[in-house]
Amino acid sequence: MDVQGYKWVRWRVWLCRLLALLTLGLLLILFHWRPRLAVLARCRSCPLALADVLLLRDSFGQQHVVEVLTEEMEAGSLDQLGQLEEDWRDTVQLHREEKTLLRYYLYEGLRYVWLDRKGAFCPVSVLNEDWTCKGLYGFQNGLSPQEQSWRRSMFGANLIDVPVKSYMRLLFEEVLNPFYIFQVFSITLWSIDEYYYYALCIFIISVISISISLYEIRKQSITLRNMARFITNVTIRRDSGEEDCVSSEELVPGDCLIIPQEGLVLPCDAALLAGECLVNESMLTGESVPVLKTPLPAADRTYSSETERRHTIFCGTHVIQAKGGRPGGQGAVAVVTSTGFFTAKGNLVSSILYPQPINFRFYQDAMKFLLILAVIAFIGTIYIFVILFRTNVTWLQLIIRSLDVVTIAVPPALPAAITTGTIYAQSRLKKRGIFCISPPRINICGKVSVFCFDKTGTLTEEGLDVWGVLESGPAGFSELVPDPTLLPPGDMRAALACCHTVTLLQGEPLGDPLELKMMESTGWTLLEPEGDGDAAHSAFGHHKVLAVMRPPTQRPQAQGTYSSEAVAIVKRFPFSSALQRMSVVTVAHGGRSALAFLKGSPEMVASLCRPDTVPAQFSATLRSVSSEGLRVLALACKPVDVNSDLLNIEREEVETEMQFLGLLMMKNLVKPESPEVINTLTLAHIRSVMITGDNILTAVNVAKSCRMVGSDEKVIFVIATPHSAESVPSLRFSVEDGGTAAAAAAAATTQSPTYNINQGLYQAGVDYHFAINGKSFAALCDHFPEYLPKVLMKATVFARMAPDQKTQLVKELQKLNYRVGMCGDGANDCGALRAADVGVSLSEAEASVASPFTSKTENISCVPLLIREGRCSLVTSFSLFRYMALYSLIQFCSVLILNTVKTTMADLQFLFCDLFLVTMLAIVMGRGGPSEELHPCRPPASLLALPVFGSLFIHTCTIVLGQLAAFFITTTQEWYIPLNSTVFGAENLPNMENTSVFALSAYQYIIMAVIVTKSFPHKKPLYHNVIFLCVLLIHFAMVTSLVLYPGPVFRRLFQLYDFNDMNFKMLLVAMAALNLLVCFVVELLIDVGVLNPLRLLRGRRPSKKQYKRLKALLSDSASWPPLDQTLSPTNGTVISFI
Repeated sequence: MDVQGYKWVRWRVWLCRLLALLTLGLLLILFHWRPRLAVLARCRSCPLALADVLLLRDSFGQQHVVEVLTEEMEAGSLDQLGQLEEDWRDTVQLHREEKTLLRYYLYEGLRYVWLDRKGAFCPVSVLNEDWTCKGLYGFQNGLSPQEQSWRRSMFGANLIDVPVKSYMRLLFEEVLNPFYIFQVFSITLWSIDEYYYYALCIFIISVISISISLYEIRKQSITLRNMARFITNVTIRRDSGEEDCVSSEELVPGDCLIIPQEGLVLPCDAALLAGECLVNESMLTGESVPVLKTPLPAADRTYSSETERRHTIFCGTHVIQAKGGRPGGQGAVAVVTSTGFFTAKGNLVSSILYPQPINFRFYQDAMKFLLILAVIAFIGTIYIFVILFRTNVTWLQLIIRSLDVVTIAVPPALPAAITTGTIYAQSRLKKRGIFCISPPRINICGKVSVFCFDKTGTLTEEGLDVWGVLESGPAGFSELVPDPTLLPPGDMRAALACCHTVTLLQGEPLGDPLELKMMESTGWTLLEPEGDGDAAHSAFGHHKVLAVMRPPTQRPQAQGTYSSEAVAIVKRFPFSSALQRMSVVTVAHGGRSALAFLKGSPEMVASLCRPDTVPAQFSATLRSVSSEGLRVLALACKPVDVNSDLLNIEREEVETEMQFLGLLMMKNLVKPESPEVINTLTLAHIRSVMITGDNILTAVNVAKSCRMVGSDEKVIFVIATPHSAESVPSLRFSVEDGGTAAAAAAAATTQSPTYNINQGLYQAGVDYHFAINGKSFAALCDHFPEYLPKVLMKATVFARMAPDQKTQLVKELQKLNYRVGMCGDGANDCGALRAADVGVSLSEAEASVASPFTSKTENISCVPLLIREGRCSLVTSFSLFRYMALYSLIQFCSVLILNTVKTTMADLQFLFCDLFLVTMLAIVMGRGGPSEELHPCRPPASLLALPVFGSLFIHTCTIVLGQLAAFFITTTQEWYIPLNSTVFGAENLPNMENTSVFALSAYQYIIMAVIVTKSFPHKKPLYHNVIFLCVLLIHFAMVTSLVLYPGPVFRRLFQLYDFNDMNFKMLLVAMAALNLLVCFVVELLIDVGVLNPLRLLRGRRPSKKQYKRLKALLSDSASWPPLDQTLSPTNGTVISFI
């Protein structure tokens, strides 16, 4: 973020105040719209260390103005500083006597403090960024009141405070919006011109609109504040050993937090130091299964909440149960690591409060088109000025009439009208159980071109069934044992029973569904120590017991005897997606021996085992079972010194030199809805991509089951290896060969199957898909960036992907100009869900902030629905935009024609057209729901595209020609009576010219509503929108009656001329019918591409989307992909999109 410092200049400030007074506040309005101008006008540039005001430029190019604040520190702070790190001392400055001042500013809820050493303002979180895991245990004794008070001055209150502005302030900000400033200008102009009825109606509508807007804004702010703001009483430990009950507002990083046994909703981020906590994180992640948190390892590595997720309890999550951390086995102990907006919850709330600007062409083109209308208004103003200048009107009338054209040509209601479709779509989605916290993204759903899916729980069922066990032995793998209870007693059975993080809640086992199934399949029973657990500790060699696994009371052994000896779990290392494994340390009854068990991905477990214990047929067996779509886990064990400190044993010490035990296979069934949804997306030309942490062959099998990969399509595995001491980076494309490290090693000695073709697969017409795992993806990004775009073009399966790699993949796809959707259901997907253009979280939590969209449906059937609603909303927004633009041009044309002959439209004529006709039609136009099917063609997003711009231009021409025809036909009638040329405007009403032009223009408003309301193929046919059809019929009947049989009352109200010639009236109706026919035929021809030849005039241009240009490039490549060739980084050819 670029930061520039400015200092107040007194004489400039007073000069700006004087100019604001002289301009009646217009200068202040300009400063409100352009804060940067306010800073430049009133301040001078200066070094950051002396700045009173800062001008910030964020990564999106947007500028913000913040004021530098100062806070006086408490007396004695300097003595406290002497005990702390250098950077802490840098944050304060001595001024004059003994005052200690802290200089900082607040931006998007975060506090940035001045650091002399760095010469910059830095987030206050940098003050604890060097904390190590081992160092956090130093806070276990608590902070002194003085140190806590000083830290509170530095970090501020522990609050995620969403500002809820008062109605007066909201009103002030809303009225200063350019849209409402234009409304005020228009109402003032109409009032001066004595258009009282119209001005009053627009004023009432504006008041109602502002009131609704203020109510909704404040309601949303209050809802978000209630969700974000949380204050409770917590217990902290002081350095004196005493425990104090304080408000959570007073918490600071470094506080020692006591978590009670019954749990609580955590008001901060905290690292767990002692005990275990069962935590429900659904509010943040959408993950419905509670997670077991274990104590942080006392390692020397730098602490990070992301890498230590299984040892960190996040703000806003609900601790259901805490145990084993305090005397008596009750509660747990944690240290506060982050507070306020620096917490995980604060970060998510901040992303809602201050969303990234949406880079969507429709919204950008809308602003450009408003500028085009402004240019048309300017031309019209000059024209009217010249016409009226030649007449004998007063200067006041001249100015009013000229400016009045601006209010007609630029419709003030345009920005509000185009959101109508989004509002309807959001309402329909909510009824279907899909909740949206970012409505502008609904339109973006309509342009999604790639949708990424997590596998487990998203494409496949959450639950798993044990399919069988393959136990390892000296002769290799044994026969498949379908039921773990049939396994002979030994380490494999004990590993299946003990290697998990399942815990008890009110006597019921709770944990990951996979681990629950694994544990239950053994028949062993989980028990937990009661009270302080002294009995359990003494029964297992005085080791601190976390849980006890008791085998069935009658367990057959090989010799026919029975044994029921329990095993105690004394240490857990939870599963980590990055490490792809978890482990436990167990102790036998009586503390006779200790065993460590390891469970994880087969490749990872095998790499941590002694090579002589891994069967020779490991790779072949793994490929065989994985290709059947089975979820495969490997288990291992090793003896541990029972007399060592098992409570503080390091993970690295446990997870090495293991003995390989065997493989556990679990069947993960594909959800019945998944293949149908994937097929629907494929037919709609939307790519489906799987991103999973599972084995690559299992993922490929699921991809085939889901129809991501067709039965007749090739799968090419991308195998990339990083640089090592023994080898240089390499890249290989192999057909139907494993993508694992073991398979890659085997490929070096064994010739893998090849697909012999003499030309590129693109040219051969062979459809294929790439599959790649996380390690190869990382190597591809690091060493073969020139191949990355090519691989992403056809990659369908990404396996063994870590959470940060999922996020990186989404961003890489976006770099190719794909609109990327992401659908997931767990904490591992949160980063990707937030990074995607459209993130959909499958969660029961309605208030989840894990992604812009949350679906209560437990399968991916919500994805086509969301895309259909997005397309419907986008098409509706286009229709409303075109309608509002054409409405302005119709009225603009009518006023120009009538003003040319010294007359105008009556007040009630304006009122009838604007409110009764246009507003009612615009409101009900967007009610049509989405089509039941996804069409292969996506709706356009550019308002300046040739079909859209061309149709607007042609329709405008027909509008002008129609009104001119009505005008000239009227003047050529034998009974025509010319206007009184000595008067101007309303004084000339009623007259023939006004009545005929008004009649045709009224028809044109209805005609254009029919023409621009597109339905096929993204919306339901027009007849489904019954209310819209009814309004059309009512409007048509009303306008026809005004033309044919107006009656004395309506003639007087609308100041219409009474034509006695019925043939002429029928001619006006016939002209309207002809206008409808011409516009309908024009729109039909444009839809079939009659304007496409005009594109040839500008020459053939490459697509602006990089993935389309790359597809054309690859189609001409005779050597892509290079099958079964080992490539090095020097062989790469850089892809150019220029």
